[in-house]
Amino acid sequence: MSAPPSPPLLLASTSPQRRAILEQLRIPFEVVAPVYDEQPGGDPVEHAAGKARSIEPDDRPVLGVDTVVVCDGLRIGKPVDATDAERMLEWLSGRTHEVVSGLCLRARAWEELHSETTRVTFRSLTPRDLGHYVASGEWEGRAGGYAIQGFGANLVERVDGDYLNVVGLPAALLVRLLATRFAGTYGFG
Repeated sequence: MSAPPSPPLLLASTSPQRRAILEQLRIPFEVVAPVYDEQPGGDPVEHAAGKARSIEPDDRPVLGVDTVVVCDGLRIGKPVDATDAERMLEWLSGRTHEVVSGLCLRARAWEELHSETTRVTFRSLTPRDLGHYVASGEWEGRAGGYAIQGFGANLVERVDGDYLNVVGLPAALLVRLLATRFAGTYGFG
């Protein structure tokens, strides 16, 4: 006799990257678009909490995540156009930046708020490198102007920390929380 299926997480996000990571980890989930007005420049933990709190938990826990890119103390958002993307990538060239994610996991009786930081170092990029990447269009809608899980992997020299955090979900942190709060329910702990 097999165990009953795990209750799906309610993912307060429409991000395809977050969905892909949950699928990779075989964590059941349902997407529920958050009703949250995200103001630029805010704290990723506060944004993650706002997204998760906009969904009422039932028997299923709610997961909210927000990610920002920070270099030399400055937050780097999503580029508005190709020129902005090239400017961002040129600034990141040869430097180390941080990808900081806020995570909120909540149920009816409790809420967990955490952050995870991964350091990413770009190789030195030539004008040709920049032009080629920007022409790919992959920068669109991406914090920092790149997608490490795609063609943007060629920009990166080193990753220190949770790679999946850079993709869009601090997976190691989530697995630890699920193992603690739901031991065995999702296959962890």
